[in-house]
Amino acid sequence: MVLVIGTGGAGLRAAIELAEAGVDVLAVGKRAKEDAHTALAAGGINAALATMDPEDTWQQHAADTLKESYLLADPRTVEIVTRGAAQGIGDLERYGMAFAREEDGRLSQRFFGAHKFRRTAFAGDYTGLEIQRTLIRRAGRLDIPVLDGVYITRLLVHDGAVFGAYGFDLAKGTRYLIHADAVILAAGGHTRIWRRTSSRRDENTGDSFRLAVEAGARLRDPELVQFHPSGIIEPEHAAGTLVSEAARGEGGILRNALGERFMSRYDPDRMELSTRDRVALASYTEIQEGRGTPHGGVWLDVSHLPRQTIMTRLPRVYQTLMDLQMLDITREPIEIAPTAHYSMGGVWVRPEDHSTDVRGLYAIGEASSGLHGANRLGGNSLIELLVFGRLTGQAAAAYSQSLPAQPRSASAIAQAREEVDQLLAADGPENVRALQRAVRDIMTAYAGVVRSEEGLRAGLAELAVIEKRMEDVGVHPDIAGYQDLAHAFDLKSATLAARATLEAALERRETRGCHNRSDYPELDPALQVNLVWSPTTGITRESIPAVPDEIASLMEEVSTEGKLAE
Repeated sequence: MVLVIGTGGAGLRAAIELAEAGVDVLAVGKRAKEDAHTALAAGGINAALATMDPEDTWQQHAADTLKESYLLADPRTVEIVTRGAAQGIGDLERYGMAFAREEDGRLSQRFFGAHKFRRTAFAGDYTGLEIQRTLIRRAGRLDIPVLDGVYITRLLVHDGAVFGAYGFDLAKGTRYLIHADAVILAAGGHTRIWRRTSSRRDENTGDSFRLAVEAGARLRDPELVQFHPSGIIEPEHAAGTLVSEAARGEGGILRNALGERFMSRYDPDRMELSTRDRVALASYTEIQEGRGTPHGGVWLDVSHLPRQTIMTRLPRVYQTLMDLQMLDITREPIEIAPTAHYSMGGVWVRPEDHSTDVRGLYAIGEASSGLHGANRLGGNSLIELLVFGRLTGQAAAAYSQSLPAQPRSASAIAQAREEVDQLLAADGPENVRALQRAVRDIMTAYAGVVRSEEGLRAGLAELAVIEKRMEDVGVHPDIAGYQDLAHAFDLKSATLAARATLEAALERRETRGCHNRSDYPELDPALQVNLVWSPTTGITRESIPAVPDEIASLMEEVSTEGKLAE
């Protein structure tokens, strides 16, 4: 049997592959599968199908991806994804997904980000939601058991091989001991450890990072985090919720508190259509230099656009702001600030099958690393889920079927059980949620859009204080369920992910893509390496394979005229 942890797009696609191969599979997630993070992805999904631009190829898709990664992506991973992308789209069509199509029946594809050709397929402005629904339907037809509301606390390992996982039911506290030949980790990234993030509460808290590291795996480039330029600021509980970049694409204007259209200072040619990292840096700079709005942001104004344009092209943005702020964007500007959006680093995996340092353990989706480098191309994350969901499902099936027996460890199980018991008995004065917020404050202050040696060292010192205070937490399940216990484990995950991020950001003494160092403003060719982190070995530098000539020859500046660059 293979266990899949995480029921978003990556986890479900892997589970489907396993079930189709006739292998027993169980998928568990702490959120309801209908509400997985994948459902928030709006823009689209990339594949060089050449339905709109016949000259497009997987090689060009690979070249665009590698160039935009600032040469930190693994060329082998990039080749696997771009070669396998067409099959990924074909799988979704086979499962019954309705993509947008041209009048003659061709799959519609549009420009998205720094792609040379139109290669982003889509379904309205809810592509991720439609993919998630499609995969849920397919999993249902295959009778794949999916457990919602189960929190995995620890992977079970014996002699360097995984043999299952331990966890509990979020509503009732019932314990789960799951024996499995292989485990596929698809539990997302770590963007929730910042104060403003496009992730919802209690998701992307670094669970994948902690589970993998405690099992004996390592992390790659945890400091490489993409900040989206436009997250809302108010209300507090929804801080970081995205205002789609389509708002800029349709003609939205960015202004500071003085009313200045400030992008003319940072990218006078592309203005608001500049790349995601540049717009985020520009907004951050305006705020830091005292030209920010009352709540510490900038203004994004679409009120000059025709009302009909807003209602037909930006309906989600209109509805979101009306729901959260009673703000009519056809009349008033939106107050926004950069928001932590996507973990481009993650668990260290091999490119061909996303296996880790632990035998039988695989990581996919935002939990993993290798494809995005220092800047993610819009639309690449959704295709990554499908390609590696399929390939890792096949690899886990083969591994499971090759085992003559499954050695287990009574002490590993006892340790997992004891960890939960101890937290349930904890009755200290420290509040878990308050400590989580303290971690988010540290990361926002010292590891946000711009970092420095002084700030990162201060962040590590403050984090050490939080780690000490964690010894005195109180955990209090109540009639509503065991959320407080889950928050205690989320806090463990957050502090581990924060330490990895701060230490790697300190080591990367350069500015490259999403990673801006005010004290090292230039790109350093010597740092064209991956930084691999573990709590036992610290940070090691890992060289990146050379880009094949056929791909390197296609890596050129892509015109972004008239397109929203990402």
